[in-house]
Amino acid sequence: MAMDMQTYRDRRKEATEAAEAIRAALAGLGLPESVWGSVRPMVTHSGKPYVHLGMVRAEAAARMAEAMRAPAEP
Repeated sequence: MAMDMQTYRDRRKEATEAAEAIRAALAGLGLPESVWGSVRPMVTHSGKPYVHLGMVRAEAAARMAEAMRAPAEP
């Protein structure tokens, strides 16, 4: 079943906002654009929003993991 255009737009907006949040967080970690520049919003044929992170170097992935383990700020 094909998704209607409004559903696609809504899901694309959701994926785009999430991708932008990830890009900002990675840039905030001091990671170069070569790491966060490949982050892309995606919508599947069934209408599910996703964020494609792409391939990152091990050192960047380690910094990302460290940031995710950090306790949330009060």
